[in-house]
Amino acid sequence: MSELKSQEPTQVLDVLGRVCPYPLVITKKTMEKAAEGTLLKVLCDAPASAEDTIPKYCEKQGFGCELVKVEDKGYWEIYIKKD
Repeated sequence: MSELKSQEPTQVLDVLGRVCPYPLVITKKTMEKAAEGTLLKVLCDAPASAEDTIPKYCEKQGFGCELVKVEDKGYWEIYIKKD
């Protein structure tokens, strides 16, 4: 599988400015409704969500997950693949 960040996302979810646990809760709800094969790009500036809770959720669900920290903008792009 090629890098998720190099693929065109099916959907973009902006949770910038939200604090834990909202980024995870919103991501979960979005992924539950998503069709198989969906690639979700989450924009998140909550460090605990981006580096801990969202990746752990993806691992538990068996979703592909790739984190990209956008240093100059101060947030992460989280790519989640539902297969």
